[in-house]
Amino acid sequence: MPNIIAITPKAIAIEATDTMAIHRKRSTDPQDYQDLPQAIGVMSKNFTDGFEIPLHEHERDQLLYAADGIMRLRTEREAWIVPRDSAVYIPGGTNHSVSMHGAVEMRTLYIDIVAAGVRSRALCVVAVSNLLRELILALSEEPVVYDPDSRAGLIAKMIETEIGRARELSLNVPLPKDARLQRLCAELLADPSDRRTLDAWAEVAGASSRTLARLFERDLGMSFNRWRQRIRFHNALEALSRGEPIAGVAQQHGYRSASAFSAAFGKVMGLPPSKVSAEV
Repeated sequence: MPNIIAITPKAIAIEATDTMAIHRKRSTDPQDYQDLPQAIGVMSKNFTDGFEIPLHEHERDQLLYAADGIMRLRTEREAWIVPRDSAVYIPGGTNHSVSMHGAVEMRTLYIDIVAAGVRSRALCVVAVSNLLRELILALSEEPVVYDPDSRAGLIAKMIETEIGRARELSLNVPLPKDARLQRLCAELLADPSDRRTLDAWAEVAGASSRTLARLFERDLGMSFNRWRQRIRFHNALEALSRGEPIAGVAQQHGYRSASAFSAAFGKVMGLPPSKVSAEV
């Protein structure tokens, strides 16, 4: 006589509980989010100061959101800074690396743009509105796999809309192809406070100041002074995010007043220093 397994209400309840437990488990392996049945999946992961994710790429588009801490992202052609309460949109197939400055609470959205019915954005840093922040955090508390008609599905649809409306921030620094500029730019990236002029950089780069000026405009689309100002403001942004006073950061970067620094910073970076300052 074959064994008969009784399916009791208690057994059904246990199975349902086990299924819910599986859904509550949130993998920290990005590969687990590339083939999800829904358009958006969210991964939560924390990183320590100085942690680096080497060059890699994903099939899906990504939105990397820094709930806390600062991220720096590098591609072959650009460097990006992603401060607290901003996010970087990365199209699928983009080779990139990420480094952490301070303890970072990362929420990563993996987006299937075909399933979502939206257009992919170019690589950019965007301002995260209060609504988008709360939607991302809410979706991170939902099951990894969810039904499109569920609460999680409705949250995901709102996220799609908010990403499309998000304002871009000028938080990128173009990187050169020319070997002469690469030497110069590498030293300035390591020490943005370096005050040497193009004439002084000529010997380091192995080209005249006039040639270097032309290369900046041709290779990077901006003047030497504008490029250096941008990396200095990136450096200032990190200091502000660590809680250093705006007045002190302004002085460190050669500004006589906090108001003059704030005006210049806002014009270049697209947001005022007070927006990113952790000063108490």
